[in-house]
Amino acid sequence: MCLLTNIHDPPREGNYHDEHGNAIKPATVADYNRHMGHVDNSDRLANSYTASRRAWKWTKKLFFHLLDLATVNSYILLSSCGGKKISHRDFLLTLIREMLARSGHEPRQSMPVGRPAPASTNIGRLDTHHNKHWSGSNSKQRCCHSCSARGVTRTVLFKCQV
Repeated sequence: MCLLTNIHDPPREGNYHDEHGNAIKPATVADYNRHMGHVDNSDRLANSYTASRRAWKWTKKLFFHLLDLATVNSYILLSSCGGKKISHRDFLLTLIREMLARSGHEPRQSMPVGRPAPASTNIGRLDTHHNKHWSGSNSKQRCCHSCSARGVTRTVLFKCQV
């Protein structure tokens, strides 16, 4: 096993066994094992609600992994400061809501379920957005304006009422 550290002094050369033949752990290994629980906990939190997907390019995966680590670090800092205890999931949901509120975006309404509304209720919506042309029934067939501009002969039963 190889360990790289800048906290501990380099180990002395020699035997890492005591007089009974038991292995003696270097201070670097002992400290690593003592604090490894924090790394495991951080990895577990970062991977529990990850945004990464398998099909993404490595740069996008790296970005979202670093974003996950930043949110985990902020959650750990919030938890270490005391105050109200909050779960990691609730922390992420609160963070997302606050970010969306500050950006000015409001959540989209869900798509309606069931049969569509009658056409008479959609007229008001169309009137405000697209009020240039209104199609209406025609008593006789006429040539289509768009088709005749392209050189195609087509007759239609509708005309613009405006």
